[in-house]
Amino acid sequence: MDTPAPSGLAMNTSLSTTPLDAWHRSAGAKMVPFAGYEMPIQYSSIVTEHQACRTSAALFDVSHMGRIRFDGDGSEQLLDHLLTRRVSDLPIGGVRYGLMCNAEGGVLDDVLVSHLKTPSDRRFHLLVVNASNHQKIVDWITPHLPDFPTVTMSDRTELTAMIAVQGPKAIDVCKKLFSFDPSRLKYYQATITDQFKKPAIVSRTGYTGEDGFELIVRAEEANRIWENIMLAGRDEGFAAAGLGARDTLRMEAGMPLYGHELNESIDPISAGLSFACSFKDRSFVGDDALRAVKAAGPKQVRVGMIPEGKRPAREGCDVLDADGNKIGYVTSGGPSPTLGHPIVMAYVDAEFADAKQFQIDIRGKTVVANATPLPFYKRPNKV
Repeated sequence: MDTPAPSGLAMNTSLSTTPLDAWHRSAGAKMVPFAGYEMPIQYSSIVTEHQACRTSAALFDVSHMGRIRFDGDGSEQLLDHLLTRRVSDLPIGGVRYGLMCNAEGGVLDDVLVSHLKTPSDRRFHLLVVNASNHQKIVDWITPHLPDFPTVTMSDRTELTAMIAVQGPKAIDVCKKLFSFDPSRLKYYQATITDQFKKPAIVSRTGYTGEDGFELIVRAEEANRIWENIMLAGRDEGFAAAGLGARDTLRMEAGMPLYGHELNESIDPISAGLSFACSFKDRSFVGDDALRAVKAAGPKQVRVGMIPEGKRPAREGCDVLDADGNKIGYVTSGGPSPTLGHPIVMAYVDAEFADAKQFQIDIRGKTVVANATPLPFYKRPNKV
């Protein structure tokens, strides 16, 4: 999913705002442009907000992400045709991570798809897409709709808000706020419930490596619900967190970021996301190309590294072999607040996938980097 790195933010002259914009500004957030929105990158410090998520809980406004709803018979068949992950057998209340690829197997986006049922027993599927790819994905899906005439696609992004509550205390502190106890959800499950008699979709998902949930509510209810959660967690150390901490958290968790580890020139197999590709007894857009990569093996693979010393490697730094030959490049890198040292995700030529040590060219200085399994961080007692 997507989050900007704290640097290299693109400017945009006409920016949208989320329903929580006024709250962010009143809390003193540093606002930055991202994917067509003005978004909080931090309130106090990235490290403080990062640590709040790891030790208590953090609230993230992720309303900029796209929310696309599919109603009608055939919705699962449409999504099954477009996504690398099987959707046709997704039970009500299920959530799956998958990818949408072009015919060449390049990643158009990584997404979450949920199968939900309203209190009136109406079933629908909900696709959550990255903010930077929102319109691209709508435009990609639209030409396929005539093949599924009973399916209606509606963009719910502007009508709703999305809040992530992540951290070891998120579930227990917040379960009293909803009619349905979110602790009853298993990881990657979702339900429609209510927050003080207002509808809410609660899913036990996230992008930080911590337990917690993501909440989709009506836009006009966002501030009230955000403040209810902040109040519930006030004595437990809950904190609002911006996109800066979201980026350091997902890096520690080894989670790919679109535009860094994923793009239209990178396939899911090379990215280490084979688990999100279901090939048996089905076909989908890009499957032939991905089957070929799987059979031949990828040319490059995603790996984790820990550079020696304190100097962080950033996106774009060259990865070298022992003789100084370029064999790859850094996709994400920076200090790890939890581990206390720099971490790196990179792509390297497949023949070096099992190498124990690399070199990274950091602004003209060569630094030794030791290979390490992904993720860098795992929470204890994972659900």
